[in-house]
Amino acid sequence: MRIKGLLRRVTRTNVLVAVGVFVVGSLIGVGLFTFIYAKGISYLFNDPATCANCHVMERHYDAWIAGSHSNVATCNDCHAPHDNIIHKYVVKADNGFWHGLKFTTGQYPENIEIRDSNRTVTNEACLYCHADFTSDIRMTAGSDQINCTRCHSDVGHSTR
Repeated sequence: MRIKGLLRRVTRTNVLVAVGVFVVGSLIGVGLFTFIYAKGISYLFNDPATCANCHVMERHYDAWIAGSHSNVATCNDCHAPHDNIIHKYVVKADNGFWHGLKFTTGQYPENIEIRDSNRTVTNEACLYCHADFTSDIRMTAGSDQINCTRCHSDVGHSTR
């Protein structure tokens, strides 16, 4: 008798709620596990070793250490915007999403290349940090954007 009474109380709505709670809970659980496993909190800060969390980036990290900027600039100094903190974290979130997706699925090229949007950020970082050196060049270039990485592509970390 008790089982029949319980079965009558189990409605379609209750089942849908239970399935919904299970699905949402599973997504949150998997998301938290992935965030912790991937050391996600470290990406909110400025330690260059964070970039080597992914084995694919170890070569770039080692090249940065041996490069000309390791004593004066971190990864974020060159690869994150300097204009405001919101833009910085929007770019970091965008990069984090694409890096995470590509590394998780294994769909990244052996020779990793910078995206155009990131090249723009890096170029603007060069101009920001080297404003004293580039002010005369910028005056002669007029409205044309100076492309620092075109000639200085291996300055931060040459992987050749």
